[in-house]
Amino acid sequence: MFELYSANTPNGQKITIALEELGLDYKLNKLNLGLRDQKQPAYLAINPNGRIPALVDQSNDGFAVFESGAILIYLAEKFDKLMPSDSNGRSLVMQWLMFQMSALGPMMGQAGWFLRSAPEQMPLAVERYQQETLRLYGVLDARLKKSTYLAGDSFSIADISTWTWARNAKYAEVDDSGFPNVRRWVEMIGDREGVKRGLARLK
Repeated sequence: MFELYSANTPNGQKITIALEELGLDYKLNKLNLGLRDQKQPAYLAINPNGRIPALVDQSNDGFAVFESGAILIYLAEKFDKLMPSDSNGRSLVMQWLMFQMSALGPMMGQAGWFLRSAPEQMPLAVERYQQETLRLYGVLDARLKKSTYLAGDSFSIADISTWTWARNAKYAEVDDSGFPNVRRWVEMIGDREGVKRGLARLK
């Protein structure tokens, strides 16, 4: 039913996890980011942004969806799972999904890039993104102190999207030991069989 183009990154892991949690069959095409598979014309025809992941729904006339958050929403709506049906519950999922997409992912990604890939050391940039990452962990910890999952009592695409980043504190070289609720949640999500299978598919 689905053809997935992805790689073993936090954004790529979101979709294999979602597909496994939904119990769906899919063909996985692993892209080699180092060889710039994601910039080749055939892939750009599917995802004009030249990033991973991208999903093609063969049951919907080959409809292509790119951007990890958009793919998660598409799957949740198509199968009426991993998203509450009531308007308030749906809004909570969308709020926390956007929190990851607009804040946690970009801040951690920038911290990691300046630590590992910048052509010269830029301590001010590293500190700026690390401090913002820690602030965002604090936001997550406060939420998870009063809620089992990010959007309430049910596991959702907001948890999938945020977990693939939040579990990787070492990537941004920040200390997450001061966020016990995040650590509890990271461990709990990591114990799910669908999550384990989703990670394993990309290795």
